[in-house]
Amino acid sequence: MTEKTPKAPFTGPSRRAFLAASAGLSASLFLPKGLRAQDFPTAAVNTTGLAVTDSDVTVGILHSVTGTMAISETGSVQAEKLAIEQINAQGGVLGRKIKFVQEDGASDWPTFAEKARKLLVDDKVASVMGCWTSASRKAVLPVFEQYNGMLYYPTFYEGLEESPNVIYTGQEATQQIIAGIDWVTQNKGAKTFYLLGSDYIWPRTSNKIARKHIEKLGLEVVGEEYYPLGHTQFNSVINKMKLKKPDVIYAIVVGGSNVAFYKQLKAAGIDMTKEKPLLLTISVTEDEIRGIGGENIDGAYACMKYFQSLDNPNNIEFVKAFKAAYGEDMVIGDVTQAAYLGPWLWKAAVEKAGSFDIDKIKEASPGIELTTAPEGYVKVHENHHLWSKTRVGHAQADGQYKVVFETADLVEPDPFPEGYQ
Repeated sequence: MTEKTPKAPFTGPSRRAFLAASAGLSASLFLPKGLRAQDFPTAAVNTTGLAVTDSDVTVGILHSVTGTMAISETGSVQAEKLAIEQINAQGGVLGRKIKFVQEDGASDWPTFAEKARKLLVDDKVASVMGCWTSASRKAVLPVFEQYNGMLYYPTFYEGLEESPNVIYTGQEATQQIIAGIDWVTQNKGAKTFYLLGSDYIWPRTSNKIARKHIEKLGLEVVGEEYYPLGHTQFNSVINKMKLKKPDVIYAIVVGGSNVAFYKQLKAAGIDMTKEKPLLLTISVTEDEIRGIGGENIDGAYACMKYFQSLDNPNNIEFVKAFKAAYGEDMVIGDVTQAAYLGPWLWKAAVEKAGSFDIDKIKEASPGIELTTAPEGYVKVHENHHLWSKTRVGHAQADGQYKVVFETADLVEPDPFPEGYQ
C-alpha cells in the first residue's frame, strides 16, 4: 500500500492540539529557525533529481504496519511522523516543508526491497526512515547502495556492517550486548546462560557475540535455541530451561512471538521477580510490553540505550508531545526513540551541507551532534553509528522500566569488534 501525506495524519487529538502540544519541544530543537527557501535555490540544493521543489521535499517511511513485526514497528512510524510534523512547524528543511510517502514492508524481506526500490526510483525521495529487523535492512541495503539513497535505520542490531548509505541511529552489539553481559555478571553474579532467539540474522549473530563474550569471561552457555518469527509455542524450550537451571535466560525473541513467550514463562511458574533465573533481554521495549502485559514480564531486565522513564528535560517534553499526538495510553520504546532521531539527523545533515544531494549528506553526517535528543546527547561517528550511553532497565508491572544502570560516559560505536567477528 502507498500512503501519501494526508492533511491530518493523526487520529485522536486534533491537529491543532497536536501542534500546540509539540510547539514547546520543536521550538527548542537542534538548528536555527528562519531558513528561507529562496536563499537555497532548488537548482543549487538538488542537483540529482530528487523530489525537492521550491516549497517542499519528499521523504520515505518504510516499516511493517502489518504482519508479526507490526507490534514493534508501529511506534517507529509514529515517531518519524511526529518528528516531521515538528520540523515542519519549525519551518521545514532549508525552508521547505517535508512530505512523506509511506510504504508497508509487511514483515516480509523481499517486500522491503521492492518498496525501497519504489521509493528511490519512482518517488525519488530525499531520504528514507525505515526497517526494523536486520533481515529487512540486509534486503534493502543493496538497493540503497545501487541507487545511492540514504537510509536512517533505528534498531539496535548485531553490528558487523558499515555503509555510507546508512545512518544507524540504534546501538550496535558492543554498545548493548557486551555492556549488558558485563552488568549481569558483575552485579548479579551470573555464571551460566541460556541463549534464546528468533531465527534470523540479528538474534543469531548477537548470540554469537554474546557466547564469545560469556566464554571470554570464563562463564558457561548451557543452552542455545532459535524459533521462526511468529512462533508461539515455547513450552518445550521453557521446560529445557527449567531442567538446565541457568542463572540467566538471555532472550532475543522478536516481534509478536514475545507475547506468547512471556505469558508461557509465567504460566510455567517462572517468577521473574525472584531472578531465579534472571531474565535479560535486548529485544523487548515498552512497545512490545503493551502486547505482552506488564504483569507477564514484571522483574525482567532489558539492556538498551533508552527507556521512556528517563528523567531528563528533553525526554519529558518528548513523551508529552508523543502522548499528545497519539494518546495518553501510548508508550515509547528504544527503537521508537531512535526512529524519532532519524528526521532530525537528516535535517541537520542537509542544513550543514546546504544541499539535499546524497553524496553531500554522507560527507556532512559525521560529527553532527544532537544535544536535545530524548535519550540525551548523541553524536554521529565517522562510521555512521551514534555515540550513546547504555542503560539497564528493570521491568515493572505497569509496563515501564526502572533504570538501574547507566554508563558514565557515551559508548563509542565499534561495529567490527576485534575478536567477536
